Amino acid sequence: MASQSLTAAFLVLVTTISSHLVTSTAAPDPDDYLNAACNATRYPSLCVRSLAGFSRAAAPENPCLWARAAVVVTAVESERVGGYLAGLQRGGRIRGRRARAALADCVECLADAVSELRDALAELRQLQRTTFALQMSNVETWVSAALTNQDTCLDGFAELQGKGAAVSVITSKVLNATHFTSNALALVNKLASTGGTS
Repeated sequence: MASQSLTAAFLVLVTTISSHLVTSTAAPDPDDYLNAACNATRYPSLCVRSLAGFSRAAAPENPCLWARAAVVVTAVESERVGGYLAGLQRGGRIRGRRARAALADCVECLADAVSELRDALAELRQLQRTTFALQMSNVETWVSAALTNQDTCLDGFAELQGKGAAVSVITSKVLNATHFTSNALALVNKLASTGGTS
């Protein structure tokens, strides 16, 4: 059900962005749109790959569209990783008391991160000029909290490195999710810096 709601959110966002493209009079290179948006992020290559589907629909002068797209793909990725971790937990494939405890914490942290990203997306969908600063402060708080939860998950496995292939796979997947979230936060911060004038 949660996956369906995120998929629906993704489709609504694509429709919104496509509608914007139809009404736009400018026709710069789509790659310029994408590169300009991703230049603000810490992981621009990942940003370009994850947002490539929006490159023909949004322009860099529309940071709200890029921020929403980044939060959507980040929520989807975080939910995917959280589902993987929950599957490991249900299957009992992680051995050792400390590793199992770290995994349980991770499952909870990723679930919290997804919830926070959904809250951020909901707020981004209803931005108003009169309350823009307050709303963006909320969005920044939620995306930052999601990143903190992912980092907390990684901290739980920090002392377990070298304890098996499963631990390495877990940390790799969660670390990748933090990169998505970092990029989303950068694009949210970029939107916030406009003061609602975009």
